[in-house]
Amino acid sequence: MAKKKTSYICSACGEATNKWAGQCVSCGAWNTLEEGSRPAAPAADARLGGYSGAVMSVQELGAVELAETPRIGTGLAELDRVLGGGLVAGSVVLVGGDPGVGKSTALLQVGSNLAAQHKVLYVSGEESPRQIAMSSRRLGLADNGMLLLAETVIENILATAAEVKPRVLVIDSIQTMQVGALASAPGSVAQVRESAALLTRFAKQSGTAVFLVGHVTKSGNLAGPRVLEHMIDVVCYFEGNLDSRYRLLRAVKNRFGAVNELGVFAMTDRGLKEISNPSAIFLSRDGEPAPGSLVTVLWEGSRPLLVELQALVDQSRAEIPKRLAVGLENNRLGLLLAVLHRHGRLATYDRDVFVNVVGGVRVNETAADLALLLAVASSLANRTLARDLVVFGEVGLAGEVRPVLNGQERLREAAKHGFKRAIIPKANAPREPIKGLQVTAVAKLAEALETLT
Repeated sequence: MAKKKTSYICSACGEATNKWAGQCVSCGAWNTLEEGSRPAAPAADARLGGYSGAVMSVQELGAVELAETPRIGTGLAELDRVLGGGLVAGSVVLVGGDPGVGKSTALLQVGSNLAAQHKVLYVSGEESPRQIAMSSRRLGLADNGMLLLAETVIENILATAAEVKPRVLVIDSIQTMQVGALASAPGSVAQVRESAALLTRFAKQSGTAVFLVGHVTKSGNLAGPRVLEHMIDVVCYFEGNLDSRYRLLRAVKNRFGAVNELGVFAMTDRGLKEISNPSAIFLSRDGEPAPGSLVTVLWEGSRPLLVELQALVDQSRAEIPKRLAVGLENNRLGLLLAVLHRHGRLATYDRDVFVNVVGGVRVNETAADLALLLAVASSLANRTLARDLVVFGEVGLAGEVRPVLNGQERLREAAKHGFKRAIIPKANAPREPIKGLQVTAVAKLAEALETLT
């Protein structure tokens, strides 16, 4: 057995070094090196030209048999959408999010649903079986024979799983797990890495699907080394404010489906409830129309999503006007305001500009550029835009309106929700008219602004 030697591992990037330092030489983070241990590299065999080990069989790429990957339905259609159609046997899925956002509740519901047809082992390092049973009864979940285990030592968990042979294994949470052979405390870099590595190996060898619950730090990153995300198959994050009843589950990595797929849930007293038509939720525009409000169409994973953008432009009393974007990148807002000044002849350098995406949705694409600028122009002129108007398109630095992907699908989604007018890029103009929707195609930002006059 190879000897173990002490090393120091960066909690931000996972880089290992033999000596402690205040700053990681790889990523530049400060005070992130933590002591851990790793097995020494095996000695090379001189008789094999410096290489030692077993000779493995190789296979030609064309000779590999292809078969459709079987999926296991979780009982939550929105979760199945994020996973790419369901749970894959032998896969490892990491579900991250802020404390209290609903990670354990979601997996408890999934475990109860799956237990009706498959053997499920729910392992908790934070709650006792009694607490889990109380939560299950409060949520009104059916007693389908889901197995419970309160344990934190990975060796004991894997030994139990090898004997029970579950189809699905839930670990809540990975930060509470520990490998007995390591001296570091649970939650440290070494413990999280080794625990995830052993669970991943077990999943691949046994074909058991594994769910891992991971907590998120104040900076919004998963607690533990970033390399953890590269070891597993699917990484999902719960988004949404704790004071809002809506929860968004986004896939940021998926080896079996689309990345950035979005699932929408509502938190109720009976747990998470699926929202099959999220556009209708985010478009609940009550009251009288107000300046600065406009609807755009985003593309999330494999479906369009209509959301409302709100802009507020006000006279600034500070020496440096404020620029604040909620749900959008702040730097993108500053860039677009400069384009609005140069190519739209609308100046905001002496005004505060606030932008918000209603519903807690985060915009990760540039298709909302044109809608954002028109909302700012509406607030600046104190003019109310039509409630049946939808806008999308990317805006370049030269003031040109660039096309976006899936333009036809976005227009059909808008027409389905009753919108009558649309301002879109010229390159996205439909070849055939869309029933009930008047489409205005523009090539420049100035043309879009003229349509509002």
